[in-house]
Amino acid sequence: MTTETEPHPVIGLRREREVLTVALRTNRHVVLEGPPGTGKSTLLRAIAADVGQEVVFVEGNAELTPARLIGQYDPAAVLAAGYVPESFTDGPLLTAMRGSGLLYLEELNRIPEETLNVLITVLTEGEITVPRLGHVRAAAGFRLIAAMNPFDAIGTARVGQAIADRMCRVVLGYQDAAGERSITGAVTAAPADLTALAVRLVRATREHRDVRMGSSVRGAIDLVLLLGGLLEMRGLTGLGHDGARETTRDAAHAALSGRIRVADGVERTPEAVIDDLLAEIWPEDGAPPAAEEPPPPGEGGDPGKGEGPPAAQAGPESASSLRRDRRAGGSRRQTGRREMAARHESFAEVSPEVGEFDDEAFSALMAADADAAAALLTDLALATDRELRAAAQRVAARVFVQVGRVGRTRTRGTRRLVADRRGDGDLDLDRTLDRWDPGRALAPEDLVTRTWTGARRAVCLAVDTSGSMTGLGVAIAAIAAAGVVLTADEKLQTSVLTFGREVDVVQRHGQRRAPEDLVQHLITLRGHGMTDLAAALRALRRQLLPAVADERVAVLLSDCLHTTGDPPETALGGIDRLHVLCPLPTPEAEGAARALAARGGGTAEMVRSIRDLGPALTRLLG
Repeated sequence: MTTETEPHPVIGLRREREVLTVALRTNRHVVLEGPPGTGKSTLLRAIAADVGQEVVFVEGNAELTPARLIGQYDPAAVLAAGYVPESFTDGPLLTAMRGSGLLYLEELNRIPEETLNVLITVLTEGEITVPRLGHVRAAAGFRLIAAMNPFDAIGTARVGQAIADRMCRVVLGYQDAAGERSITGAVTAAPADLTALAVRLVRATREHRDVRMGSSVRGAIDLVLLLGGLLEMRGLTGLGHDGARETTRDAAHAALSGRIRVADGVERTPEAVIDDLLAEIWPEDGAPPAAEEPPPPGEGGDPGKGEGPPAAQAGPESASSLRRDRRAGGSRRQTGRREMAARHESFAEVSPEVGEFDDEAFSALMAADADAAAALLTDLALATDRELRAAAQRVAARVFVQVGRVGRTRTRGTRRLVADRRGDGDLDLDRTLDRWDPGRALAPEDLVTRTWTGARRAVCLAVDTSGSMTGLGVAIAAIAAAGVVLTADEKLQTSVLTFGREVDVVQRHGQRRAPEDLVQHLITLRGHGMTDLAAALRALRRQLLPAVADERVAVLLSDCLHTTGDPPETALGGIDRLHVLCPLPTPEAEGAARALAARGGGTAEMVRSIRDLGPALTRLLG
């Protein structure tokens, strides 16, 4: 925890500043959303300085326990004087509540749900009851301001509705080009030509078709500082000197390559993307760009408004991103445009011409009929049109992973604070005193702590690729695989295999594979051959047995109608629990799935739509 009172300059963001100011004046709690580098913390601290309020800063992360947020009794003081108020050490929440301050929670969506739940009464009633300490009411000036980056999926989870419903939301975007030049120049005091070049490169990373997330203005600041230092070290007097372009390239690779995220399914490095952008802005045989560029159409009209959060880029895929044409795996019969149009009513809207994929038309179809959109996307992934096929695979990797992430909030639910005697975590003073005999010295083994924990589990998903596995069934399989892989953490190991008559291990236990890769692999598979459920269950067991886990769980995505091999119930040994996801079930398949799951001590979930998958995986793996 730290406190901030020093004012910070804010460039741009006039509208957001006005909204946040009024929200604080009207006793509202606010969450600030936006990608990194959009000035969330700077904006808050500037407003707090204007009104003379102190900011109590808390960095949100997975280790922030309720005790660390609220405060706790000091063990030495309790032993000396007992549970009196003077023995209690306020945490950042009580510090802000008692001192009329602003509590600033950074990275709200990284904080465990158990910790966030202590804020519900505070947000609604402005008070909290602390065990043994009693009732604490917030002073009149107390406000909670939280910040989060909703575009980062690593180590985050969706904030529960109970918290979201109690807070206003202000979305911040990037400043316009003039604003970012002002910010970069103010921080670096660099010449205008270096500042302008750095800002152009950074802004171009947000618009490149192969980039999912571009750099923030921090990238421009680092680029200017590195470029200026390299020019001086190499004895170059400015951007017009021979060798300055190569020096710019070196500085851009270092400053920007770690800040940009290449789009899912694109086999390019960040450095290659940066080279593309530099070639557009500063051709190898051309002069350095001018110090200032006119803003693009629609930019710069309102200096008080940022650009908004990054959006998915439309338009044709670049040739460099169309290198992916995987042919490994099961049956892959490609489909022509005439057959595609006969199968899907919306085909002509999504692909009006050869090689075209209309992102807006697909998004509209996804909103209107997600199942129809998913079925179309899986068929497009095997189109004879190579450019259309590559675009569909790229979009499928992004969209299906997003849908598979719906059930991801269960990761918080599996972790809970429990008593622990290994000495990790926060001291549980009550339990320690219950164990300790005051007549003897306190020994290490008397200490009881509270730490986050969860049962260690190994989960293996087996996807049935036999029979009539086409269209929506393929989409369900791909989304399920992404969803299972996304649940993996230190307490949950995952693996994935596919099966028909033969078994193919797609991701081995103990290894990590990007969910986007799994999606792209599975959407190119089509149903064929016989169904050997027993062989699949034996392969599941082989994947699960070596895992260090308290429970070994098999998830079978199949209609459970075996057509070859041994009866499946004979192959359940070594599996602690078997769950079944039954895609697009017929009455016969539903009966078989429920019977096999019951024999395996698990649950059968009927999946009739891709929207069923998130809740189903949450129930099975939560």
